[in-house]
Amino acid sequence: MSIQIKISNLHKHYANAHVLQNLNLSIGAGEFVAVVGKSGCGKSTLLRLIANLEQPNQGYIQDQQQNILKPSDIRVMFQDARLLPWKTAIDNIKLGLNTTHSAKALQFLEKVGLKEKVNLWSNQLSGGQKQRVALARALLHQPNVLLFDEPLGALDALTRLDMQQLIEHLWLEHQFTSVLVTHDVSEAVQLADRIILLDEGKIAKEFKVDLARPRVKNHAFFEIEKTVLNSILHA
Repeated sequence: MSIQIKISNLHKHYANAHVLQNLNLSIGAGEFVAVVGKSGCGKSTLLRLIANLEQPNQGYIQDQQQNILKPSDIRVMFQDARLLPWKTAIDNIKLGLNTTHSAKALQFLEKVGLKEKVNLWSNQLSGGQKQRVALARALLHQPNVLLFDEPLGALDALTRLDMQQLIEHLWLEHQFTSVLVTHDVSEAVQLADRIILLDEGKIAKEFKVDLARPRVKNHAFFEIEKTVLNSILHA
């Protein structure tokens, strides 16, 4: 079950550095939102606050019942897959769960196209395969919210496109609420229903991505991409 995320009057500062200032944002249940902007605009800080990895200095992040988001509702995919090198692919997916989850873990490994890699160690997997394992591990917990912090940034172009299509497919299947932080505007248009542009800790603009799924890179796609890029450059 996906959940709504309501961010109200959010402030975050470190000493005298104000990273986020009076930020207000509502993310619908099952919506896929991408957050873009120049380096240092507060994208990753916002994601860490939603994930409850940090606490705001002021403001609230709540669900539709005005409850604080529970850690069990949320999973995060980072740029580093964070696999344990002494565990196999299947054991990395089952991390923290008991042995009764083996069949389900295998099911999710198959969903991400790695059933034949079940017993390989993490150092035997490519970068893209490691991120597929990380994605399967996140999905096994059936999160209501899945957060992406530049998870594809270190991958080559072809693997990145393949992973974008996989994430889109699994989001359509499971309908978890998603927030993606990315420097890649094309990736944001490929995956998101809505793109949020942050500038100096505030929402500068929002863009609706009203394109059919699965996404095709046609004229309408490139027009949205160009509009977002121009807005970032002139922010």
